[in-house]
Order: sequence, then structure tokens, then C-alpha cells
Amino acid sequence: MDPSGGCPHAANARLLARGAVAPVVLPGDVEAMAVIGHDALKEFLSHPDVAKGATHFTALQDGLIPDGWPLKTFATVQGMTTADGDDHRRLRSLVSKAFTTRRVEALRGRVEEVTAELLDALEAAGDGEQAIDLREHFALPLPMGVICELLGVDAEYQDRLHHLSNQIVATDIAPEDAMAANREIVAVLGAVAASRTEKPGEDLTSALIAVREEDGDRLSGHELIGTLLLMIIAGHETTLNLITNAVRALCRHRDQLELVLYGKASWSDVVEETLRWDSPVSFFPFRYPTRDLTVDGTVIPRGTPVLAGYSAAGRDKAAHGEDADVFDLTRHTGPTARHLSLGHGAHFCLGSSLARMEATIALERLFARFPNLDVAVTDAQLPRHASFVGNSVQQLPVTLR
Repeated sequence: MDPSGGCPHAANARLLARGAVAPVVLPGDVEAMAVIGHDALKEFLSHPDVAKGATHFTALQDGLIPDGWPLKTFATVQGMTTADGDDHRRLRSLVSKAFTTRRVEALRGRVEEVTAELLDALEAAGDGEQAIDLREHFALPLPMGVICELLGVDAEYQDRLHHLSNQIVATDIAPEDAMAANREIVAVLGAVAASRTEKPGEDLTSALIAVREEDGDRLSGHELIGTLLLMIIAGHETTLNLITNAVRALCRHRDQLELVLYGKASWSDVVEETLRWDSPVSFFPFRYPTRDLTVDGTVIPRGTPVLAGYSAAGRDKAAHGEDADVFDLTRHTGPTARHLSLGHGAHFCLGSSLARMEATIALERLFARFPNLDVAVTDAQLPRHASFVGNSVQQLPVTLR
């Protein structure tokens, strides 16, 4: 795996031509596997003999993974994404109350309000021919603001948390920088938890603290910080990438944008096709077979760290047809769209409905205000994420008119 990231699709196509499961080497010469075919990934994500807990990571348990390894947080953070069985159900049940259909729908007005405010600021900043970074000024502050409000995180912490999140998902980061980023984000989230302990509110962090105080066995201190960390990263990084990738796709495919503007396709279609065609997450770490497991004819040895290849599965021609690499809003989309970019099985993305709502509102309002919005540079001039986990660009300069 290339630690510096880059656009994954050409490499994914080469891997898919060889099979649905690929041996890969992670930073630090750690041997791993990636499941990249759609059907194989769907089977693997819900297989009863696949675990998320790091006790099943053989190399980690054997002391072969050093501190500062850029992917170590994905394996060792204590929360839903590294829990199995009863522990996973316990942690997920504590957080899921914030993402019920009713609670998410109640956020719609706030999402629309924040979107309108950001669009007004965009218009003021990008007047005339001047290019403006849509990612920084629109795609980022919307999901970051919403998830921080949901968690009760004060605005003073938001920029720092985004910077630290970027470092944690980076795969080309130096060991000392990775360790420093983890220490700092734990300290920042500890300060958030202390603030909410002193002054509880109607937010998820306050609710989690109350549960911990009422029944200390239900949520440990490490689990509280781990849950906040996961919610911050997953709650804004993926939606940020989704909005960014969707705007790029529509600007590069003006015929598809016209379908939506003329009512021949929906904004929901845009979201689902973007999730498939240019997944916000490329390769997500980690899962571990609890026994030697054969997936699509390939044996994955017990305890091997496995990456879920969402961006590859989204363009798997065996699942999506020979035109899988074509951005096409008229293909079968909607709630039953065949993509795995929000996960599958017990660990299906808890905030999927919120992410879809945020992206749909953001895109609809953005192009209603600026139907001639366009990317101001070529794709080759767009710097990519320095990570093979996240899949997007670091900036998206656009002209509004």
C-alpha cells in the first residue's frame, strides 16, 4: 500500500483483475490482506468468524507492531469499531439513540440553517471570478459543526480536532507525529468530557457521562474517550469527503448535473452514485479472521489484519457491470443501491442516515444557489489525501459563476 495515498482507482482496477482478495504490505512491512471484490467484501463483512477486536491481531499480540505505527489507533482505540459481540452491542446501543430516524430528522432544520449560512459566506468570499476552496469553506464546516453540536463540543476545539483527525487517518505520518497526535486528541477530548461533566447539556457526551456515572461498569473512561474520538472522525471526515467527491463528479460530468437540475434524477441519486463511484473511504482497517478463512478461493490466515476495500468494491465490474467506472445517475440507485461504502453487517455505519441527509441538503442548496459552479483547476492539480484510508482531495478550488 502506498502510504502517501493518491487516487486509488487505477491500482484498484489492477488488483481486481487478479481477484477479489489481494495480499498487501502495510507501512512498516506489516503483511495484510485486502478484500476488494463487492460480493467477497459483503460476505467478509458479515462473516461470523471475522472479528474487530485487536486481541485477534496476531502481529500486535506478538509485539511486532511498534508504538507510532500509523495505523495502530485503528486497531487499539476502545470503542464500537474495535469491539465484538456483547461489548459491541453495549457500546452501539449507548450511541444509537442519537441516530434514530426521529433524532436525525430533528436535525434537518439545523443542517439547512448551517448550509444557508455557509452559502451566504461563500457568496461573499467568492464574488466574481475569484476561486475559493469549497472543501475548506463549505464541505468541512457543515458536518464538523453538526457532529460537534451533537456531541456538545465547543466551537473553540473544532479546527484543532479536524487537524488531529487528519493526522490520525494519515498513513504517511512519522511515528513521533502519530504518537503526538494521539496524545493531543485524547487530551482535547478529555477536556471536552470534563466540560460536559461540569456543565451537562442536551448532547450525546453528557448522556454518555451520565450513563457512566450511573453504572460505571457500562462505559469505562477509555471507552468514553474512544467513542468520542470515533464519532468525531467518522462524523465529519467521511461526509466531508462525500460532499467533496460529489461536487467534483458533477462538475466533471455536466450532463449528469443537468439530469438533476432538470428533475430527471434526484439528489439522493447523486449521493448514492458518489458513494459507489468514489467512496469517501478507500481501505478501512481492520478486521481479523478468527480461523483460517477462505474468501473467494483465497485463504486469509487467522489473525491477519484485513482492509475493507470500499473504493475497489464500488467499481467492481462483476457486481456493477462493464461500465462500473462510469459516473451514471441513471443506474439503479436509491435505498437499495448496491454499494458497500457505508459498511455491511453488525458494524454498518451508525450515522449513515445523518451523512446522507447532510450531503443531500448540501448539494441541492449549493447547486441551486450556484448552478454554474465549476472546479477551477484540472484533476492533476488537485492534491490528494496523504492516506490510503480516506479517499478525496485536500482542496477543491471552485469558481461560483
